[in-house]
Amino acid sequence: MEIVCLDLEGVLVPEIWVNFADLTGIEELRATTRDVPDYDELMRMRLDILRREGFGLPDIEQVIAKLRPLSGAPDFVASLRERYQLVILSDTFYEFARPLMRQLAWPTLFCHRLGVAEDGRITDYHLRMPDHKRAAVTAFRGLNFHTVAAGDSYNDTGMLAEADKGILFCPPQRVIDDFPQFPVTRDYVALRNAIDQGFAAAS
Repeated sequence: MEIVCLDLEGVLVPEIWVNFADLTGIEELRATTRDVPDYDELMRMRLDILRREGFGLPDIEQVIAKLRPLSGAPDFVASLRERYQLVILSDTFYEFARPLMRQLAWPTLFCHRLGVAEDGRITDYHLRMPDHKRAAVTAFRGLNFHTVAAGDSYNDTGMLAEADKGILFCPPQRVIDDFPQFPVTRDYVALRNAIDQGFAAAS
């Protein structure tokens, strides 16, 4: 009864907003939860910028259509699913993630939804629930799953702390400095080894 919980952006796929910022030249959109830990503050800022610049969901979808998973991610996901249950816990949105999930062979994804007007404007966002990553890990442990979680940023640290073992994957130095209790991995081989060790330690 073992389950792996992974963040999505920065762990398996590129940061969607960063790529959109590169395309549009809007540097403010490069900010992620690595830069602004308060997710509500970050999303309100993003929506304000989209309204100001006149961009909607179709514009972002054009960027997403060109994205590919990080090198090695599909094989990494496939190898995990051969041995463990796998759930992706992300603060992205189903409207963004679907093309990328297809390329990862449709692992289970828990994330949020956008409010989109008929003309494609993104009017709001709807969280599935506050701090849903931590809540999901708590629920899995309540179902008697031994849980190992991995993520790269501040918004992942709640689930890392709640898991039986939490692992950082390619985090910025400030996250490492603020959360020295979590081991740091830099590639999928090291991450897989850390996951396996996390489960082996409990057996």
